[in-house]
Amino acid sequence: QNHIIRFFQYKEARDLKEYLERGVESREWKWIERPNPAMRFPTDFALVAINDCFKGSLVAEFRKLEFVKDVSLDLSYRRDVLADNVKGAFVDGQKRPGKIFSSMSFAETPNHSEMANFSSIKRNLMLQRSQVTSLFGADALWAKGYTGAKVKMAIFDTGIRENHPHFRNIKERTNWTNEDTLNDNLGHGTFVAGVIASQDSECLGFAPDAEIYAFRVFTDAQVSYTSWFLDAFNYAIATMMDVLNLSIGGPDYLDLPFVEKIWEITANNIIMVSAIGNDGPLYGTLNNPADQSDVIGVGGIDYNDHIASFSSRGMSTWEIPHGYYGRVKPDIVAYGREIMGSKISEGCKSLSGTSVASPVVAGIVCLLLSVLPEDRRKDILNPASMKQALVEGSSKLSGPNMYEQGAGRVDLLESFEILKSYDPRASVFPSSLDYADCPYSWPFCRQPLYAGAMPVIFNVTILNGMGAIGYVESPPTWNSFGAEGDLLSIRFTYSDVIWPWTGYLALHMQIKEEGAHFFGDIEGNVTVDVYSPPGRGEKSPRRSTCVLNLKLKVVPTPERKKRILWDQFHNIKYPPGYIPRDSLDVRNDILDWHGDHLHTNFHIMFNMLRDAGYHVETLGSPFTCFDASNYGTLLLVDLEEEYFPEEIEKLRRDVVDRGLGIAVFADWYNVDSMMKMKFFDDNTRSWWTPVTGGANVPALNDLLAPFGIAFGDKILNGDFIINGEQSRYASGTDIVKFPEGGFVHKFPFLDSSESRPSRKLLSSGMSKDDSPILGLVQFGSGRIAAYGDSNCLDSSHMVTNCYWLLKKILDFTAKDVKDPVLFPESAKQERALRVEGNRLASRRTDVDFSAYSAVSGNKGGPTCGNDARFEVWGRKGYDSANATSSTPKPPDDRDDVGGELVGRSHWAIPALLASLGLMLLWSFWRMQRRRRRK
Repeated sequence: QNHIIRFFQYKEARDLKEYLERGVESREWKWIERPNPAMRFPTDFALVAINDCFKGSLVAEFRKLEFVKDVSLDLSYRRDVLADNVKGAFVDGQKRPGKIFSSMSFAETPNHSEMANFSSIKRNLMLQRSQVTSLFGADALWAKGYTGAKVKMAIFDTGIRENHPHFRNIKERTNWTNEDTLNDNLGHGTFVAGVIASQDSECLGFAPDAEIYAFRVFTDAQVSYTSWFLDAFNYAIATMMDVLNLSIGGPDYLDLPFVEKIWEITANNIIMVSAIGNDGPLYGTLNNPADQSDVIGVGGIDYNDHIASFSSRGMSTWEIPHGYYGRVKPDIVAYGREIMGSKISEGCKSLSGTSVASPVVAGIVCLLLSVLPEDRRKDILNPASMKQALVEGSSKLSGPNMYEQGAGRVDLLESFEILKSYDPRASVFPSSLDYADCPYSWPFCRQPLYAGAMPVIFNVTILNGMGAIGYVESPPTWNSFGAEGDLLSIRFTYSDVIWPWTGYLALHMQIKEEGAHFFGDIEGNVTVDVYSPPGRGEKSPRRSTCVLNLKLKVVPTPERKKRILWDQFHNIKYPPGYIPRDSLDVRNDILDWHGDHLHTNFHIMFNMLRDAGYHVETLGSPFTCFDASNYGTLLLVDLEEEYFPEEIEKLRRDVVDRGLGIAVFADWYNVDSMMKMKFFDDNTRSWWTPVTGGANVPALNDLLAPFGIAFGDKILNGDFIINGEQSRYASGTDIVKFPEGGFVHKFPFLDSSESRPSRKLLSSGMSKDDSPILGLVQFGSGRIAAYGDSNCLDSSHMVTNCYWLLKKILDFTAKDVKDPVLFPESAKQERALRVEGNRLASRRTDVDFSAYSAVSGNKGGPTCGNDARFEVWGRKGYDSANATSSTPKPPDDRDDVGGELVGRSHWAIPALLASLGLMLLWSFWRMQRRRRRK
């Protein structure tokens, strides 16, 4: 079992080997030689094989060593780069070998439906010229003599054939795999290189004179390992590449050796371009590393400027578990449908996918780099300044929102004009938020601000073209353009250190109570001053002011019955654990990784609720952090988290005494079925078993116990009809307890769980049992609705929606309107429901849930995060007995300046990583000095 041992410093490999041998007495491990070109330079990691029987003790010994940063498994990557039928990491419920990935490109027939509607001009252009370069005006720069000359282009892919006739300037081919070949036997690496630099008249590349460095990091079986990537990345740094294209990605943004090496790549002024992923049209499906702020993440469009159906959508989901809001990604979009590129030996072919759009942008970047003289490029152009030129020069498309198109379609000539007069500066992306600009500003433009609401968070990226490291010089400020701006309160969280090249600035926006009746717009801007160390030959620090323009729509505070609170805090997603899908009918996407957010996989439901006149707010903190008197309904959908005792008690009082309505949409939970779903992961050489079900039913039962409600452990599937509306029950659970006087709906389903007797009798002709799946009840002054399935609200794998049912449930929970469809006398429970023979769902006893939970093992109790009302930031929340108690003061460790609270978050990129980056840069500077002496 191979492990990667990372060190805090770069050393010769032999020195690291001797260091480990001196520090660890046991010999149940073996040093693995890595005979590749990177071994000519110092390295920051070792690859060792560890005897499985001694794994725990040896890993602990290695981690104790002073200069060891961490120890991790050597993960493998696998993808299908040329499959006609695109596949992912899972096939028929089974995990394929390798790291979880997304397929990156695929072949299509020329008659694909999305090709049929070309505009006549673009159709003729493509038929006559057969390449994408003309659509971006590359000919105009070629005519000026700019062709990508002296630009070092690294292509991390499947390699390239020697002396390929399409390329003028293949400088170097390197092999990082365990196969003894430099050639591309699959064709994907050659195709990508062709889009960037082909000279063939049938499939011209953007930068035909670029210097091609082909890094063969995938085998013929399309497998790669993290250690291969780390060595290849180190070599790209040591040989001072200018641009790097990486057309791979996946959902695991917690693969730290890989993620941190990407930071190091960009910190060394290598501009990285990567595909955003082919998991569209689903939202919350961004792939890593394209979702990193220092990487240019590229989405795909067709020739009608429509977002390609396969192109992954934002927002980024790194931030959601930390109580923040995701960033805008992709950064830009480019043509990715039926693009022409080079074949393995000769000739051209077409492919589609975001891995095709990625080299389109990489080729544009090469061409733009060649505009500046070689001796000035590194002083002016860097990952931040190039992204500034691309996003500021792009053309915003009409129709798609910011999480579909980013800044818009890349515009080569506009970016060229920006770079001609570029001076190093800092900026923010997006540079504006305009509630009048719909649908681009979705979801913000779909719901105005109003007093008393949870803060609306807008997260922008700071792009620092002045240097790899920078700092926010003073707290951001809100500058209103009118007196009405005094009604807006903004508090900020932002990066302590801007590194490498990028940081974040989050706006937490609330309307003050005196604006409860205001209707109109608020306009102004937010400014933040950024500085970086002096550039080469400069004596003073570089300084710049970033400006974010705001135009916000405000309405009077809606009445309580129109306000819904969405519980985000109790959602857990992959990574870090095996969080399974909600519908077990889905066999090729077994992980729940789309964010479970109103604006990711529940975005269609959000739009429906807005169309129905509801105002929907998000709670990313425990239940102690909201005032129940403001809301008609608390919406609990597909929740995996546990609950603090304080939350359970507060919710009981909120319902009984304060009239809060609760709508619960659960999912399956069956321990025997979870054990059946386990698989052996060849990457980690360990068994993966779901840490919870589709929902954490045992935790939900604890929450609902005060009301006499509980779900069971059945897994039910089938169609049913209520009042002519047909719905699909997809891996839902049943209700086994419900109080007297409630209304319960039962339908005949078969139980497909591993622990039910009916599973063994599916072919025996037995009739289906009636199972309770929907219950509604008045409890105290509040109302509760419980439904056992959430798939009908989740756009990821929805068969049929149940929005009609949700609206009728909300009519009841928020307005006390009892629709006869849901409240027939035949459904009324004269006695409390206690289903015989049904077991309550039980927790797994073999899983340490605290490793994935913000509640389990948290001895500090509930704490209100930065997405709660300002008055309870960092506090326990509102008094559970009386939410109108005196407002607590802001925490002492924050600065209250002019009504704006400024918090420097320790999430994202801490100062420690910045220090590490500087150390790495210093190490490479010394390495280059040493080489020059030689």
